[in-house]
Amino acid sequence: MPKVLVVYASMTGNTEEMAEAIAEGIKQAGAEVVLKEAFDASAAELNDYDGIIIGAYTWGDGELPDEFIDFYDEMSSLNLSGKVAAAFGSGDTSYPIYCAAVDIIETKLKELGAAISAECIKFEYNASEAEKEQGRSLGRQIAGLVAVAG
Repeated sequence: MPKVLVVYASMTGNTEEMAEAIAEGIKQAGAEVVLKEAFDASAAELNDYDGIIIGAYTWGDGELPDEFIDFYDEMSSLNLSGKVAAAFGSGDTSYPIYCAAVDIIETKLKELGAAISAECIKFEYNASEAEKEQGRSLGRQIAGLVAVAG
């Protein structure tokens, strides 16, 4: 059975809710999913999964959140070639750079050789039901791709 890891950083629960919607979609597609907060995950674990979906909220003027930085830095030593991946996260349009953490994560995944296989999801504050459905769809899409690849 294909396995997908969803790792996220969430302060207020908004990014966590989207991570849960993505995990629902993965399960709906018949794949195994593991959902972890970034501070409970090790970047080396990414090697154990067929699919990787990583999310974080954007902090301040476009930075990664503090509780995500160690995980992000650990990723630098990985080779994710052959992995199916996607990124997601929440932000605030009142800042000059909207959802910059999502772009930072997506760039890192590409640098490490992962195939970005779905359009990233960016949402403001807490996701609407329509945005959560986008998350479920993303989960189903990634699960389908890892099933084909596996």
